[in-house]
Amino acid sequence: MDTPDDEFRHRAELLDAWIENQRQIAALQARSAELLAQRLVLHAEDVASDGFHRDVYHRSMVSEYAAAGRIANGTMDNAFADAHFLAEYPRLREAFGQGAVTAAHVREVIGAGHVVAEAVLSGAADAAARTVYEVAALVIAERSTPATTRAELRAVAAALAGDTVAERHARAKSERAVSVRSVGDGLALLQIVLPEYLATAILDRLTRLAGQVIRSRADLDPVLDLDILDSGEGPIRPEDIDPLHDDAAALGASAIFGECDTFTTDPLRDPLTDSGSPDLEHPVLDERGIDEVRADLATDLLLGSDPTATRGSGLDGITGRVQVTISASTIAGQDERPAELDGHGPMLAEDARLLAGRTSLWSRLFLDAEGMLVETDSYVPTEAMKRFLHARDQHCRFPGCRMPVHRCQIDHNHDHAKGGRTRLDNLSAFCAGHHALKHPDIDERHRWTARQLPGGEVQWTSPLGRAYADPPPRRVMFV
Repeated sequence: MDTPDDEFRHRAELLDAWIENQRQIAALQARSAELLAQRLVLHAEDVASDGFHRDVYHRSMVSEYAAAGRIANGTMDNAFADAHFLAEYPRLREAFGQGAVTAAHVREVIGAGHVVAEAVLSGAADAAARTVYEVAALVIAERSTPATTRAELRAVAAALAGDTVAERHARAKSERAVSVRSVGDGLALLQIVLPEYLATAILDRLTRLAGQVIRSRADLDPVLDLDILDSGEGPIRPEDIDPLHDDAAALGASAIFGECDTFTTDPLRDPLTDSGSPDLEHPVLDERGIDEVRADLATDLLLGSDPTATRGSGLDGITGRVQVTISASTIAGQDERPAELDGHGPMLAEDARLLAGRTSLWSRLFLDAEGMLVETDSYVPTEAMKRFLHARDQHCRFPGCRMPVHRCQIDHNHDHAKGGRTRLDNLSAFCAGHHALKHPDIDERHRWTARQLPGGEVQWTSPLGRAYADPPPRRVMFV
């Protein structure tokens, strides 16, 4: 029979084996990218002698690999593009070959780096900016998920590229569009391309509306069917019922008797079945998931202006929320440096000023020389602490989680019940799912712990004793 130590050791061995397997997969992906790069060399030689058919040669090459690998043409085309641009990042290519980063990380590094390359080519940034970007990208990618890497690198690239980001965003605004295409089985994809801060606010509002609908399901009361009640017959009187007749027994629990032999029937009960009355219309049980509710609400809002009454109540006044960081000089109009849509990346200064003019809640942030948030202004102590944590954390502080901070819970890293103090260096934002991982009711074989290190880094310790760190997001844009 296995002992607890044997079980623990087996779990750790399985995790180590999986990690090594993932590293080998990444190394093989790097080898695949190298093979595609070699094929691109041959392609370049082909088009050098016959440039007129360059596009045809490229499509032919991509189509052959797509057919051989049973891969979509678009996916294969992206793989060739990544292989081409990977040659410009020697440090990234080496880390990829060692399995330290995955193909998904490589794609995010290359994608976010295009704006830096454009800035260098146009002279807006020094050639050294590409090296700085690559070094920063490796530091981020080796400790983060691809999604987190994308968000952080977009901010790094914006800081290095300067005005190029603002120019690209301004040009991209003209690409706003709405389109629809069938996806089969009577469904269609409605796609809206619009500024990221608006899309973020829309999704947030739909999520909050859907949450209210789901919470209010139990509050929907049955309603009387007036068509059934208004049968045209006169009222039932006591003398109409023979006490010795079966009618009296039939009324049973549905009869409510008062003084002087008066009575009425309970409209909520059926006198024949002693169950729910047939004079009632009960709401259909709503079993929709949150994605379904969001989709239905979006349809209601677009087609009818407001959610339909049957979908719930208490939806008035729920608006979308976004958190934006903008420097004092930019908001005053002294410069046009990009603002930062927290958790997503840069946004136009013009759009940020527009949002700032419509908000009544401000948090003034103070950064250190490395871009770390160290202080925020305050009025009431408890609210000030929340404002500080919202400004610092931006999202759930479990490694890789991107749940926005306003949908998270403020948690005592060291449990308050066990002596943890209500201090900024013991508080972090955790989403409900990751907050539950450290709940004291969880068996210790599955329970996580979290503690905050100096500088705001949160270190999680897994049931196997492995430590995973989540550094606080840095605002590189204004440093």
